[in-house]
Amino acid sequence: MPTKRDVLGELRFGAHVAEDEQAALVNYFVETDLTKQIFNGDIDVVFGPKGSGKSAIHLLLVHKGNELLARGVIIKPAENLRGAPAFKDVAGDPPASEHEFSFLWKAYFLSLVGDVLRENGSENPKKRQVLDALQEAGLAEVSDLRGRVLAVIRYAKRLFERGSVEGGLKFDPLSGIPSGVTGKISLNEPSPEQARSGVKSADNLLKLADEALGESGKNVWILLDRLDVAFAESALLEENALRALLHVYLDMRVLEHITPKVFLRDDIWQRVTAKGFRESSHITRQITISWTPRTLTHLVLSRALDVPKLREYYNVAKKDILDDSSKQNELFWRIFPPKVAQGEKRPDTLTWLLSRTQDGTRRPAPRELIQLLNEARNEQTKMLDLGDEEPPGDNLLSHGAIDAALPTISKARLHQTLFAEYPEVKAKVEALKQGKTSQTTKSLETAWSVSAADAQFAANHLTQIGFFEKRGTRDEPQYWIPFIYRSALELVQGTASDSE
Repeated sequence: MPTKRDVLGELRFGAHVAEDEQAALVNYFVETDLTKQIFNGDIDVVFGPKGSGKSAIHLLLVHKGNELLARGVIIKPAENLRGAPAFKDVAGDPPASEHEFSFLWKAYFLSLVGDVLRENGSENPKKRQVLDALQEAGLAEVSDLRGRVLAVIRYAKRLFERGSVEGGLKFDPLSGIPSGVTGKISLNEPSPEQARSGVKSADNLLKLADEALGESGKNVWILLDRLDVAFAESALLEENALRALLHVYLDMRVLEHITPKVFLRDDIWQRVTAKGFRESSHITRQITISWTPRTLTHLVLSRALDVPKLREYYNVAKKDILDDSSKQNELFWRIFPPKVAQGEKRPDTLTWLLSRTQDGTRRPAPRELIQLLNEARNEQTKMLDLGDEEPPGDNLLSHGAIDAALPTISKARLHQTLFAEYPEVKAKVEALKQGKTSQTTKSLETAWSVSAADAQFAANHLTQIGFFEKRGTRDEPQYWIPFIYRSALELVQGTASDSE
């Protein structure tokens, strides 16, 4: 039978970023109602906070490609699973409007679908029209996604520069008569003259591609993830790109065999639609990922039980545990101590873990929880190496090891997430360092040396991005800083006075 040290030597709760554990995700995967809906094709748009598992579901769809193919579904990732985003180069010379961005999305999707048509089904006029148009536009058989996006950008740029009136025709400079076709995919619906020359709109070509796929018995799911990274260069770029994407998704709902599947952070969705998005009520095939203490316990145990020595140490089978909630509860408390912070009124370990890894939105998510547990395992190993006693009873982790892990997670969350994504708030957040955990509008005025109105505006922004949790009353709000940020900022428990 393995010792605790043996088990700790192999114990991992997985990578906190899904892209870093692509192969292992299949082993961790446990089917839920949410994932059933997605795999059955009932859901097209998946919302969720950062770290909630959107990328994990996206990766699972890719890994289950053969299983889906047996149902006639072909998976086409539209973004690189890791590394530089495919849309990275858009920021250098972006489309000037949502309308132009819509064309870019449609031409890009058409190019991806062209791969499927080329590899599947018999030759037919509809398929040939689509492939010929892609070939002439230079959008056929581009090997990597980034190169494909660049090809679409170059083609679209030529259309944008000439204006949609030309729609892909080359005109004789003296007579003004069309002298040839420079590309058969137009920005808008072609005129009768353009149509006679073989020009078709992206919408028309998508419809032809959809019909060709139907004749071959195939469906294409185009997967879009990492959109928070793809357009991070500019808030305006992000807004135009994502609003256009969702308009395109709605336009493509008429297609029966081509479906974009969008994985998007809900805070970004709220930001890009802050000015209004009338069609939002039409996005009905959507779901928001949410986690509860029970589902997070299930997640943690599904990962821990992937370790053979842990199963041997506790003499359990993975399926038996994951199929029985009472057994999950029993095993959890064998692995973990009853409490992290000692004292009668202190929360139990599960409550402590969730409260320390959520931000001001109070929505628990797997990312920081997994990172905290992995760091606790590292701390426990170091403690044993230094001669400390093993955790009592069956526990693999002691309360001291878990508590010692939090500062590392706090620092990572502050610098790698908050400051990395919202650099504009760094000065204001750091101005609160070594201060109190709860602030008032008045204390923020003093800390930031700003007016009451400016303090209120900045505090509301920090609340929206989860740095503050707003408490108190409407007339006298208090801004409470979540545990996840406290250690990194060396905060002291209590409410700041107006002069602090």
